[in-house]
Amino acid sequence: MFRRTRRLALISALAATAVILSACSGTTEPETSSSPGAPDPSATLHVGLVLEPTNLDIRHTSGAALEQILIDNIYEGLVTRTQDNEIEGRLASDYEVSSDGLTYTFTLNDGVVFHDGTPLTSADVVSSYETVRTDATVQGNADFASVTAITAPDPTTVQITLSAPNQNFLFALTGPAGLVFKSGDTTDLKTAENGTGPFTLTRWNKGSTITFTRNDAYWGDPAGVAQVEFQYIPDFTAGVNAALAGDVDVLTAVDPNLAPQLEDSGDFTLTTGRTTDKATLAFNNKKAPLDDVRVREALRLAIDHEALIDAVGAGTALYGPIPELDPGYEDLSDVISYDPEKAKKLLAEAGQEDLELTLTIPSFYGTTVPKVLISDFKKVGVTLEVNSVEFPTWLEDVYTNHDYDLSFVLHVEPRDFGNFANPDYYFGYDNAEVQDLYTKALAEVDPDKSADLLAQAARIASEDHAADWLYNGETITAVSPIVSGFPEDSINSRINLTGVTVSAEK
Repeated sequence: MFRRTRRLALISALAATAVILSACSGTTEPETSSSPGAPDPSATLHVGLVLEPTNLDIRHTSGAALEQILIDNIYEGLVTRTQDNEIEGRLASDYEVSSDGLTYTFTLNDGVVFHDGTPLTSADVVSSYETVRTDATVQGNADFASVTAITAPDPTTVQITLSAPNQNFLFALTGPAGLVFKSGDTTDLKTAENGTGPFTLTRWNKGSTITFTRNDAYWGDPAGVAQVEFQYIPDFTAGVNAALAGDVDVLTAVDPNLAPQLEDSGDFTLTTGRTTDKATLAFNNKKAPLDDVRVREALRLAIDHEALIDAVGAGTALYGPIPELDPGYEDLSDVISYDPEKAKKLLAEAGQEDLELTLTIPSFYGTTVPKVLISDFKKVGVTLEVNSVEFPTWLEDVYTNHDYDLSFVLHVEPRDFGNFANPDYYFGYDNAEVQDLYTKALAEVDPDKSADLLAQAARIASEDHAADWLYNGETITAVSPIVSGFPEDSINSRINLTGVTVSAEK
């Protein structure tokens, strides 16, 4: 849910920090020195990442650093999601949802085997999902709260029954909650694996690299490379230097300030990928004077969002709580605009001409955003003090105790609008109409109608100035011309490597 940002560039790193609490693509193509040759199935793909996982147990450990590399590569669920956040089958060749939205029926693909050679059956799915449903320590337990039964009518069919319709349930199955593990397996998931995916884990040199090897017994289309080596490079300058030295074929989370070095080299294509990252300026809606909608609106009017995005170096304007990749997105630019004079008038009406506020921000986000906010707020008579704290302190003070005025973090999880329908969340936003619309959206069986209800709720939250959404984050990835098929969008949450190839030419 949160993510790191020294500037927006730290986007991949941010993803991992974000999930601690859980969970218009464009390209610039410089001239390259040579065209890629034919794919080499014996090649190794070298990928530079920022955040290394603390362990590999994706069932019990949250973090985008895990989901990014393990989902769809090592482990698979009945369904997965595309870069556009659309749901599609994975281990399930087909699935149906009953007209009342209560029964989900999945048919398994033929020939699926775990990495130890054991065939997958519906019993493995039932065992995996019963564990999620009954064990509160397992990721996704809350997503299974409405599940009343998980059955296997035959070895290739799984049925899941809910007590009430839940529009988000199928999407939840695309994450850790939906992954399928071998029934009764005793593998130590912290250091080893026994998935069904197109790659197997070869080795983990902690603090350095993780290596995957192609699974030649994979049930689906074989991976296009023999091995993938993830190199963990937490320093962004060091990452660029590694790319320029030819040590990595792909570098994720490129700092926008450093991107020109890669582009000018002629050795890389830079892609700008979409995300569900919401750079959120949180208002403590339950604390005066931020419980006054005039003050909240004034703060939003005081922010020059376009200038802020330019300072950050990447991202697109976002005027509401739902990003483009999520259901319910609507362009809400009509709700708010940069208008410091109107901001001054609203503050005067609210009796807050000399307002002093504190922004509490995790220290890894750096100073770019705070500096812009200090400058913008000063122009309307608001003095902003910045309290930069370590992340555990932020978790305790802001997230848990709600002791703050303003806060800034990147909320990266998809489909997390429910935070604004939860008055106990750290935003403290309590709007009965928003809560009612969100409840109806979850219970609505028709996806289009559900999205419409979400859009209505999101507009109300924005018009009520429940927070300010400074920008929708983007990721910059540098890709060598010898690499084809590397994903562009949503790579902070997962990197599906099945279709990636590396040319024999260097």
